[in-house]
Amino acid sequence: MCTSLTTCEWKKVFYEKMEVAKPADSWELIIDPNLKPNELAPGWKQYLEQHASGRFHCTWCWHTWQSANVVILFHMYLDRAQRAGSVRMRVFKQLCYECGTARLDESSMLEENIENLVDNLITSLREQCYDEDGGQYRIHVASRPDSGPHRSEFCEACQEGIVHWKPSEKLLEEEATFSGASKSRAQEGSGYNFFSLRWCLFWASLCLLIVYLQFSFRRSSFF
Repeated sequence: MCTSLTTCEWKKVFYEKMEVAKPADSWELIIDPNLKPNELAPGWKQYLEQHASGRFHCTWCWHTWQSANVVILFHMYLDRAQRAGSVRMRVFKQLCYECGTARLDESSMLEENIENLVDNLITSLREQCYDEDGGQYRIHVASRPDSGPHRSEFCEACQEGIVHWKPSEKLLEEEATFSGASKSRAQEGSGYNFFSLRWCLFWASLCLLIVYLQFSFRRSSFF
């Protein structure tokens, strides 16, 4: 049974993608708000998503905010004999920094973000539970921190000792690639373009200056 729209979306996407990835096995996804990092029962594996993007909505003062540092914890187990697996999942919450209430608020995510995060989960699941090459993890522009410094005092994951707000190596590699591409585009467009906005403003200012000088000259001649 789904407890929220986001929970239903997570389960829907997970079951659809697992049916494609591992059609011979039966998998279930369980939301567990009490899941703890690095506390694993025998045979269980862990995957931690550290830079998910989500939107929070305070149920007390109605303040909303965007975060690119949402932490999602997964514990995974596969019973090879029964061909059945289980994933337990916890999305860490954040406190509202506007009203200062102690109420922890859940995040909501776009379907596109959930699909990408499930792809990462399945990649880790294939590597750890099936000993396969899961492929490449998805790193997204949306995961790049864009809302200023992370405020750890309002983050449930930080309060439980998960240091996640520093960019990961993969995020830094993506940032370098993104910056390099932007620099290349800037260099390509660094040639003189007389129809660019900067040049249009220059020619407009020059025309106004010429008109002003002509008017001043005629006026001085008249007197």
